[in-house]
Amino acid sequence: MSQLLQLTEVTAGMQIVFGGDRLLHVPEEIARRFRRGDALVPMETTGELLLIPAAERSLVADAVGRASDAFQTMGAVQDRQISEFFENFALRLESSETWAEIERANVGDVDDARRRGRSTTRLVADDKLRRGMIEGLRGWIDAPTRRGQVVETIEHGGWKVELVGAELGVVGFVFEGRPNVLADATGVLRGGNTVVFRIGRDALRTARAIMERALSPALLAAGLPEGAVQLIDSVEHAAGWALFCDRRLALAVARGSGPAVATLGALAKQSGIPRSLHGTGGAWIVAAQSADAAAFSAAVVGSLDRKVCNTLNVCCIVRSRADELVPPFLEAVERAGTSRAQSFKLHVVQGDEGFVPADLFGRQVTVRRASGDVEEMQAELLDVEELGREWEWEETPEVTLKIVDSVEQAIELFNRHSPQFIASLISDDRGEQERFFATVNAPFVGNGFTRWVDGQYALERPELGLSNWQHGRLLGRGGVLSGDSVFTVRARVTQTDPKIRR
Repeated sequence: MSQLLQLTEVTAGMQIVFGGDRLLHVPEEIARRFRRGDALVPMETTGELLLIPAAERSLVADAVGRASDAFQTMGAVQDRQISEFFENFALRLESSETWAEIERANVGDVDDARRRGRSTTRLVADDKLRRGMIEGLRGWIDAPTRRGQVVETIEHGGWKVELVGAELGVVGFVFEGRPNVLADATGVLRGGNTVVFRIGRDALRTARAIMERALSPALLAAGLPEGAVQLIDSVEHAAGWALFCDRRLALAVARGSGPAVATLGALAKQSGIPRSLHGTGGAWIVAAQSADAAAFSAAVVGSLDRKVCNTLNVCCIVRSRADELVPPFLEAVERAGTSRAQSFKLHVVQGDEGFVPADLFGRQVTVRRASGDVEEMQAELLDVEELGREWEWEETPEVTLKIVDSVEQAIELFNRHSPQFIASLISDDRGEQERFFATVNAPFVGNGFTRWVDGQYALERPELGLSNWQHGRLLGRGGVLSGDSVFTVRARVTQTDPKIRR
């Protein structure tokens, strides 16, 4: 159970007992910032103390309250009205006038993010992002819903039991600066749920514009309760912390950077809230003994077209084929960079440098990062314990190379070091593919490029996020969290024989 401490006064060094038998001391900075009405939350996983200001607590409590009230009325909302919401939302995004307002807000977000050295690759509200949002919303118009759907029927003599899909409740959603997620995640409404968003500072202006110009008017036009979608208008991380401590949430969803998502997930767990975490990404490709060089090269190029969570991050090549496969691997990475008018950045696990041309370790190249262009060595050595590190590149493809003795060793390294997210095996051996699927601890497994891992692309359903297994496997849901996977089950009995007794 989460310990949200409401104290009237805090002093530096003050002792706080938490977790039943653990002790921490209030840091000087938190003591200095603390004001009456603020709350302190001890993190059971790290022993860290978080400060949640009263203003953020109030803002979040109000938003969750409105969403909770809205959920109580969603049972009377017809599926037709929900479809009208998605259609109306899409039409408003298609409006040139509406989109111009959203673009103006987005320019401010992008400029501010660049000044702070933040990545903008997924922040820009261009026409491609707009089309994707519209397509996703239209996908929900005729999408089936679990709400009211009979999942199973158990017949008895004189009576029967039906297991019926039902609304889950209020979904709390914290995500990074990606404006399109604001539209994608409204898919939870398809099943009669309501949602509270907290978006990162990078995209807050854009989110406000989408809410004001398109989303909220679409709710009103469809006759849905106004509180069904709430945006927490705050740039403070504490707003997300407060949201994930609110036990009125039926589900807490977080996507963003690994450390931030880990903190949010820990808060939800302490508070007893089911959670779905989408943090650290990065895919692994393993080239086996029987790997076809052309297929391997194509998989690498196809997995490095842009930096997102399903981009190739680590490539393992079996030692017996390294002399043959490392050259096409390097050529493929270079080709991916050239397609973006860039070079590439390579990390080689210590001990494997002999398989890579020595001149790469002495050659300086321009690497485009979120903070700007920098000169770096094209290849650098990496400790094997760093294999789980995700390379957050901006324009210059960046990847790790590891030479392994066998596919089994690659699996062992993946299961131990990776975020346990996406694994692909390039092999012509069907039995080896089956063993790989059975033993690699990943929700997404393939035999080619890794960028297929996307709810819209693969399942034709807008996604709320892609779950890795870094924080444990999910119960009853796949790795793609979508609007139609947020539901619960009720039991309904129909008795035809009034004399039935136990």
